Amino acid sequence: MILSQTATQRLKDVTSGTAGRLKSSFGALDGHVMFGVKMFAGIPMAVTRYRTHVLREVGNISFGKASLLSGGGTIGVVAGMAIVAAVMVSIEIHRALGLLGFTALSGLAASIANTQALAPLIAALAIAAKVGTGFTAQLGSMRISEEIDALDTLGVPSVTFLATVRLIAMLIVITPVYMVGLLGAYLASRFVVVGMLGESSGTYDYYFRQSITPQAFGYSILMTVIFSVIIAVIACSYGYNASGGPEGVGRAAGTAVRTTILTVAIAAMVLIFGLYGLTPTIPGMGLE
Repeated sequence: MILSQTATQRLKDVTSGTAGRLKSSFGALDGHVMFGVKMFAGIPMAVTRYRTHVLREVGNISFGKASLLSGGGTIGVVAGMAIVAAVMVSIEIHRALGLLGFTALSGLAASIANTQALAPLIAALAIAAKVGTGFTAQLGSMRISEEIDALDTLGVPSVTFLATVRLIAMLIVITPVYMVGLLGAYLASRFVVVGMLGESSGTYDYYFRQSITPQAFGYSILMTVIFSVIIAVIACSYGYNASGGPEGVGRAAGTAVRTTILTVAIAAMVLIFGLYGLTPTIPGMGLE
C-alpha cells in the first residue's frame, strides 16, 4: 500500500513537472511570436531612419571583420559547410546507386538532394551557429549593461533599432550568401562523381540539368529565407530578454541555438512536404 502511494505521488510529481515545462514552453513561444511581430512592424521605420545601421550589419553578417575561413564572415562558413556536406552526400549517393546499377543517375540524385534539402539546411545551421549566436550575444550584452534601457529612456524604439535592423540585414544578405553555398555544393558534387569516381561528365550534366527547374530553385531560396527569418527572430528575442549577467547571456545563446535548430528542422519538414509534395516530380524527364 505504501509502495502504491509512493508510485502515485511520483507519477503526480512527474505529471505536474511536465505540465509546468510545457506551459513554460508555450509561454516562451508566445513571447517569441510577439517579439517577431514587433520586429516586422518596425521594418518601415528601420528602412527610413536606420539605413546606415542596416548597411553596417550587412557588412558584419556577410564579410565580418576577420578572414572568411576563420569565421569572420558568413559567406566562407556557409560555402565551406555546403561543400563538405555535398562531398559526403555525393559519395553515399553514388555508392547506393552503384548497388542498383544506376550510377548514371548520380547527377540527378545529387541535384535534387542539394537543391531541395541539403543546401538550405546546411545554410540554416551555419547561419544559426555564426549569425544567430552573434545576435544573441550582442543584444544580451547590451541588455545586462543596461544599454537597451538607456535607449528606451531616450525614446529610441529599441526593438526596431536593434532587432529589426538585424532582420533586414539578414534578409538582404541571405540570398547571395546562399547562392554561393549552393554553387559550391553543385561544384563539389560534380567533382566527386565525375572527377573522383569516374562517371561520364556528359551523363552527369544531362541528368543534373533535367532535375533543375526554376520552380525548384525558387522554392530552395524561399526555404532559406524562411529559415533566416526564424533564426533572426529567435536569436534576437533571446538576446533582448536575457538576464542574469554574463552567465545569463551564455545560457540565452545556448538556448537560442537549440531552439533555432529544432524549429528549423520542423519548418524544413513542413516546407519540403508542402512545396514539393510526397510524389517526386521531375518535369524534364516526364515525371509529374
